[in-house]
Amino acid sequence: MRFQDSKRYALLLAVTDSDYVKKVYGGYFNVFMNALADEGENWDLFRVVDGEFPKIEELRYYDGFVVSGSPSDAFGDEGWIIDLCFLLQTLISMKKKVLGVCFGHQILCRALGGKVARSETGWDVGNRRVSFATDFDTHILGCEGASLDLAIIECHQDEVIEVPKGARVLASSEKTAVEIFAYGDHVLGIQGHPEYTKDILENLIDRLLTNNSIDEILGEKAKLQLEETQADRKHWEMICRSFLKGTWLIDVPQHFESVVSYQTKCEKCQG
Repeated sequence: MRFQDSKRYALLLAVTDSDYVKKVYGGYFNVFMNALADEGENWDLFRVVDGEFPKIEELRYYDGFVVSGSPSDAFGDEGWIIDLCFLLQTLISMKKKVLGVCFGHQILCRALGGKVARSETGWDVGNRRVSFATDFDTHILGCEGASLDLAIIECHQDEVIEVPKGARVLASSEKTAVEIFAYGDHVLGIQGHPEYTKDILENLIDRLLTNNSIDEILGEKAKLQLEETQADRKHWEMICRSFLKGTWLIDVPQHFESVVSYQTKCEKCQG
């Protein structure tokens, strides 16, 4: 692989492309590019769900990584999940920027020694208003000093129940206590889906109903809510881009002690 001087990022895709997303968007990679990529950047795709990982000797060439959502459990023990956990520990020890979305948010928590579990209140599907900490750096949205809450698309049944030592909770909601957490200035986890569009979630709801993952009442309620409310996608894109590209620094102390290769086993991922 040849690396140029332009910024380089990688998407660690933890989900198989749905037929709908492939047909409409060409795959989840393009969905993330639409939300996060800027002109002149290089983005690579690694389908970690299929066991495709970046080579350890090439990690240093990247400016940041994004971990996608997944139907899998972040507390699961499948081989690719354990390997992903080890990779994230390596990236964190290298102080690489890592953004985690939904499952990605949860697996970052696990890699850092926090706890993830099934939500005691069940699925969260639809637009959810998220309230930020009073000292959140709102100037990145052009509203410095203002109280801030934003709507984001959610679709999850697991959640972070204990943040890692040294992490800071940046936002919460009525449904989920840890909607966003940060660790140092190089790790950010977001429980919702900044990259999702309304139609992607509508299709996902249909698939969840078809395989009986959610009941009809919840599915119809979520669809109705999507018609009545709208996610603040542009604001979420600004937050993610500002974090990944260094224009927003998070003041959080760092306590991560392990400096490991993802080829080496670690107790934090073995539970």
